[in-house]
Amino acid sequence: MSKSAELHDLLADGEELTIVCHNNPDPDCLASALALGRIAAHAGIDERRILYSGDISHQQNRAFVNLLELDLQQFDPESVGERAADSLVAFVDHSVPGVNNEVPEDVPVDVVIDHHPAEGIDARFADHREEVGATATILTEYVHELDVAFDQTLATGLLFAIRRETLGFLRGVTGDEYDAARILHEFADPDMLRRLSTPAVSGATVDAIADAVDNRVVRGSVLISHVGRTNERDALPQAADYLATLEGVETAIVFGIVDDEIELSARSTDSRVHVGNVLRDIFEDVGSAGGHREMAGGQIPLGVFADLTADGTDAELVGIVARVVTNRLVSGLKLADESGASGGSSASDTSGAPAESGTDGA
Repeated sequence: MSKSAELHDLLADGEELTIVCHNNPDPDCLASALALGRIAAHAGIDERRILYSGDISHQQNRAFVNLLELDLQQFDPESVGERAADSLVAFVDHSVPGVNNEVPEDVPVDVVIDHHPAEGIDARFADHREEVGATATILTEYVHELDVAFDQTLATGLLFAIRRETLGFLRGVTGDEYDAARILHEFADPDMLRRLSTPAVSGATVDAIADAVDNRVVRGSVLISHVGRTNERDALPQAADYLATLEGVETAIVFGIVDDEIELSARSTDSRVHVGNVLRDIFEDVGSAGGHREMAGGQIPLGVFADLTADGTDAELVGIVARVVTNRLVSGLKLADESGASGGSSASDTSGAPAESGTDGA
């Protein structure tokens, strides 16, 4: 039995489906949720909802939600807690409770569809394909195989998600993405695709990217920078994308303080570096990080950093965070310092603060 048929059979036994997006969902997650909802409707499930945690702040993500008129609801832990046997919970574009989502770790999950590296996936149905470039690629395959109708909204959403996740078919793309795009092309709305690709950028986002440009430190082919404190969470991946295009730079890592966490975003074209593994290894004792070979992210609770400057200024906190995180990256990546010596100091060596600040799900 194909994976699509297996999924359809499982959904056909359900009466209600709750689709949980990861924190701060992107187009790949949102389009996949939309597609899974359409498959569930095809299987006879009338009660469907899409939940998300965090913010939809990136201008492209906001445009995506608005133009496709997605019906989203804020996540409530009670909505995935005790439930009837015919009420199903699905994850798209993430896979493990408590990791990049607000779902309690003991909640059973019925459906997982994802392409991100992960361990410990436990679900009645799981399709976990790290080798493909986008979760939307998998959902396109399902919709096509199950003869679910591709209307303009669904096709446009899936095609844009694949394009965005693969950076215009240039990053982590496989033949499956091209096959999916061929299927979706005849149904998608070209005008809507153009509007999604060129949304307005806020002044705060531009300011954050400018700060990343000003604060950059380059060691060989690696660039490390920070944006200080910002409310524009999605400026970090945009800054990383931009800085990764600088001449001579193969790996760009940008971080900043967002609310009560340190957020990181990384990009790499260096075939010797798996940037997801790099971030995970460097920060697994203080937070949560990981991702793909070319694209990764992470979150670190402020924890002890905030305590160190309880009586000080926010500028002092930013300075400590910038120093500690930069030196952890320099040490973990074994970068040469300005004198030519290999970086080897720990975060606590630099700031006097212990490296541990607790752990948190990403």
